[in-house]
Amino acid sequence: MTRLLVRCRVVVLVCCCVAVALSTVAQGGEYDFRGHYTKYEYQVLMRDGTKLFTVVYAPKDASERYPIMLQRTPYSVKPYGVDRYKKPAGMELLLAKEGVIFAYQDVRGRMASEGTFVHVRPHIAEKNGPGSIDESTDTYDTIDWLVKNVPNNNGRVGMRGISYPGFYCAAGMIDAHPALKAVSPQAPVTDWFVGDDWRHNGAFYLAHAFRWFARFGKVVDDPIRHPAPPFDYRTPDGYEFFLNLGSLENIDEKYFKGDIAFWKDLTEHDTYDDFWKERNILNHLQAIRPAVMTVGGWFDAEDLYGPLEVYRRVESGGDGDNILVMGPWAHGTWAEKVGERLGHVDFHAKTSEYYRRHMELPFFLHHLKDGPDPNLPEAFVFETGTNQWRRYNAWPPKNAVETSFYLYGGGKLGMEPPAGSEEGAFDEYLSDPNRPVPYIANISTRMTREHMVDDQRFASWRPDVLVYRTDDLTDDVTVAGPITASLYVSTSGTDSDWVVKLIDVYPGDYPDPDPNPTSVRMGGYQQLVRGEAFRGKFRNSFEKPEPFTPNEVTKIEYILPDIYHTFRRGHRIMVQIQSSWFPLVDRNPQTFTDIYHASEEDFQKAVQRVYRSEDAASVVRMKVLPRG
Repeated sequence: MTRLLVRCRVVVLVCCCVAVALSTVAQGGEYDFRGHYTKYEYQVLMRDGTKLFTVVYAPKDASERYPIMLQRTPYSVKPYGVDRYKKPAGMELLLAKEGVIFAYQDVRGRMASEGTFVHVRPHIAEKNGPGSIDESTDTYDTIDWLVKNVPNNNGRVGMRGISYPGFYCAAGMIDAHPALKAVSPQAPVTDWFVGDDWRHNGAFYLAHAFRWFARFGKVVDDPIRHPAPPFDYRTPDGYEFFLNLGSLENIDEKYFKGDIAFWKDLTEHDTYDDFWKERNILNHLQAIRPAVMTVGGWFDAEDLYGPLEVYRRVESGGDGDNILVMGPWAHGTWAEKVGERLGHVDFHAKTSEYYRRHMELPFFLHHLKDGPDPNLPEAFVFETGTNQWRRYNAWPPKNAVETSFYLYGGGKLGMEPPAGSEEGAFDEYLSDPNRPVPYIANISTRMTREHMVDDQRFASWRPDVLVYRTDDLTDDVTVAGPITASLYVSTSGTDSDWVVKLIDVYPGDYPDPDPNPTSVRMGGYQQLVRGEAFRGKFRNSFEKPEPFTPNEVTKIEYILPDIYHTFRRGHRIMVQIQSSWFPLVDRNPQTFTDIYHASEEDFQKAVQRVYRSEDAASVVRMKVLPRG
């Protein structure tokens, strides 16, 4: 018996050791980065005399020459100090094993770099002397210094970066240095008024902006050693927190106290004026010379607009290599995560791992190290619903056919225009800014990643949300591309937000996850596929807002970002329409006013109507792929 116990203990110990070893391998722990790389720190001189702090990790093996992989960031190139090394994971780990020189740079005015930081610094098309600098010139000067001063480089440079660093990739490939051969802007920030981060069609993404600026915008004495701490909400309930704030004007007075400089810019520039237009990098993406792989996530709550538009602008402005990759991801999760699921939605594939190994890594190895041609398509996109990767020679696919889904009475959604319906037919609801529709069923102080696929049943039960749905589908319906919401509406107020959501309604007998530790019930699940807000006063122009005439029928039309989703046979397609989405989007007072400085008295209830008659047919238009 004693021997048996000893053997069992040995077996258990061996199994535990094997499990730990396998776990270490899975995490990339078997690769000794410090053993293979030497770290250096430099102050790289720009053309105007400003020095930018740059970290270089160079392979110790000097028997070959390596390409340089550059990333420029406003966040941090930590850890600081030549004896302190970062721990590469995901894509960086794959690149390290292949052998590249890594260069990381604090952008101008951030962390250890000199100069003045400017948010999404405007691009200067016509340069005038050495003092005429932007992110394109800083990238050029950095690359020029690196290829001339870092030993054993092969004269080729690649750039990659996610979110804000994605913006610096997009800016850096304009008027690019000849050594810059391949660039991957990933979830790039592009236009902070129309589609990325803080505003969507003029509507202010309150929870996201507040959280980000409360930390990033805070000035601290020693950001390298003591970065700004996260904001303390003193409650987990963001809906309650932001509702109790009242007018947006109270935020600066109560919490920021004038210390967040860009918050004033956000609130003072409440139309699409020159301040925002100058910061739109999309206007300068012509004649791009490096090969480009733009990457984004279908469920990226922060920067979904950016990658789709960067791909389109580069495509329309040149004839070089231009690839779009879109996966079923939240913000940046393709870089290190597995990518099997988001929230309650399972994709039944390790999508992020597949992307890193079969798309991004071959792309850079081909352009920077003469690796084999990976034969990547122009659009490598993941089809949700059926959950599989697809290859196209254009995006959207050229054979996609625009198809209209009309709103009918009784909450029906169909493909034939309404005919013979009573004149002026409409559905209505009372929108109360003091009781706005929540954007999630649970509580959070932040903009959650999961809300992009959350169950919408909680919203469909509210009286201030209109719901339209098809019958059970008799065949799969695959939508590929942007969605256009074209609504005939009226409001008893003088301004209003309009939120349109496209939803996949699962059949009642849809199986629950196995295992199911959270006891989620997927039967009848109403999965958000795409949702987008539009601030009604901008219906004719983002530059010149206009009030609504109370109770007058008005057309509003706007584009929701692309999807690639198959509504399966037996499912239903649903559209929800509402006038608040809180606190994801700030409250519209429903009176025509400067919302950022509105008084409590400006917030008024309004009767909202959506029309569905023959002469005022509200419709959602989508690009549908033919079957077969």
